[in-house]
Amino acid sequence: MGSGQPVAVFGAYGHTGRFVVAELAARGYVPVPSGRNAQALRELADGHGLEARVASVEEPSSLDRALAGTVAVINCAGPFASTTGPVIEAALRAGIPYLDVAAELEANLDTFAHYRERAQAAGAVIVPAMAFFGGLGDLLATAAMGDWTKADEAHIAYALSSWHPTAGTRLSGAVSRERRGDVRLRYRGGQWEQRTDAAPTLQWTFPEPLGVREVIGEFTMADVVTVPQHLSIPDVTTYMTAEAVRDVAASHTPAPTAADESGRSEQTFLVDAAVRSGGVERRASAGGQDIYAVTAPLVVEALDRVLTGRTKTVGVASAGEIFDAPDFLHALAPHITLDLHPQGA
Repeated sequence: MGSGQPVAVFGAYGHTGRFVVAELAARGYVPVPSGRNAQALRELADGHGLEARVASVEEPSSLDRALAGTVAVINCAGPFASTTGPVIEAALRAGIPYLDVAAELEANLDTFAHYRERAQAAGAVIVPAMAFFGGLGDLLATAAMGDWTKADEAHIAYALSSWHPTAGTRLSGAVSRERRGDVRLRYRGGQWEQRTDAAPTLQWTFPEPLGVREVIGEFTMADVVTVPQHLSIPDVTTYMTAEAVRDVAASHTPAPTAADESGRSEQTFLVDAAVRSGGVERRASAGGQDIYAVTAPLVVEALDRVLTGRTKTVGVASAGEIFDAPDFLHALAPHITLDLHPQGA
């Protein structure tokens, strides 16, 4: 448990940030809420009896003050294309671990490209995309690999009962589209490809009781960044149920609303990861409630493992690379249902 250690949460008053603050407190840490909106920070801090620290990515000294005396920082503030660099730099200056919940492809690619050598040389720990997108799928694919050292393909399929996007999701998506233009990205043959054709509509057989569902193929999410950073797999593809894609694409879809006392929405999810090599397939899946809420136990479990030395490397590392994937997934038992399927030969 956290034993009262202070942890900075940048973007603490956002939808996901609030879940992270609550999870940190539940595990014995002292959240230190930070961000640029002074009023939202005060309201959050006053409600939890915490110290608010106003900070902006445009003012490095304000970030230094926000991180002073903390043992780590969790970045929950999108669009991450704007926040990851400044907050990572502040964490490096403070000599503390950095974790984020970024789902933006470009932001995560930038983190690996720009900070891998510096963080490795400094012995620093930077864990990007430690969230539902990027972290959970990576852990599942890594667990499915078992004793394999390489595979031909990795496929990660998402079944969401609905997808009511937060304001942060919409803003991050807009930033990615502005940066990428009319192209979409996929990962084939060990490299990124830019595509201008429409993503294919396919069928995916999820574990029961879901069964066969229509999915949008090559619906490229952060797992396609995190998985090939450490697993020798030249083709990595993610899929999303078609209903969820229609939800998130529609401008009139409302933001998520709380359905229980914890603030979770009614949304349910199932993530199904399959790795294939030489005609043999291995799978792992996990289900739960609310993709935003489950990000909190994911990133806080990661934080706890970093701070207690239960890691396998330093530098910039994705979830499956730095943590024992099966052990990590089993530790999430209160929050997810897990099925590590019988593995192939």
